[in-house]
Amino acid sequence: MPSAQDPFYVVKEEIQESIEKLQSSFHQWERIHANTGEQIHLAKELLASCESIEWQVDELDKTIAVAAKDPALYGIDGIELEKRRRWTSNARTQVSTVKKAVKRGKEANGTGTTSANAMHRELMRLPNLHETDRSNPYSAHDNDDFIASESDRQLLLIKQQDEELDELSASVQRIGGVGLTIHEELLAQEKIIDELDMEMDSTSNRLDFVQKKVSMVMKKAGAKGQIMMILFLVVLFIILFVLVFLT
Repeated sequence: MPSAQDPFYVVKEEIQESIEKLQSSFHQWERIHANTGEQIHLAKELLASCESIEWQVDELDKTIAVAAKDPALYGIDGIELEKRRRWTSNARTQVSTVKKAVKRGKEANGTGTTSANAMHRELMRLPNLHETDRSNPYSAHDNDDFIASESDRQLLLIKQQDEELDELSASVQRIGGVGLTIHEELLAQEKIIDELDMEMDSTSNRLDFVQKKVSMVMKKAGAKGQIMMILFLVVLFIILFVLVFLT
């Protein structure tokens, strides 16, 4: 597995490309006559590029600091951490050298070419970041091992996540089945309640009809007749109560 798939090396390659473009623009800036509009414009672009690259290197340093707190978690050893710190330090030095050269060139007001050439010679003495990587085949081998182990760990995590998703899907299906059963039970209960309401309404109507009839009969009957009627109603009430609530 190529080391380019390691997030560190992906960002590293992007920064390296930015540094190479920065140095190319710097060489172009050296060849332009001092205090011209083109040189001033290019100097602004160089300084902006330096700021951007410095920010990227700082962010990369933060990730190295996080990995240094628990190297075993990320599969990185001390040698690899030191190599990454050395690379960011060299990158920061190269960017800082270009930045200083441009600033001194702007401050020189006509003598900036000599200052820039001096800074250029200093740049040439800095180690090439690509050559540093190629000079250490053991580190490259360690990087491949780290990438392979990281890939295996990612595959294991993905497998575990798939298993958890399968379990979650099964749980959701079971919950859905329980919910459907509860829904059907509620519909059945609602139907029973509706039937009971209809029976209660029918019974209430029958009771109202009987009460009206009893009232009419009691008005027509005397005291003795009323007593008999009351007894009859009590018996009728008992019978209705048994029919309604006990059957």
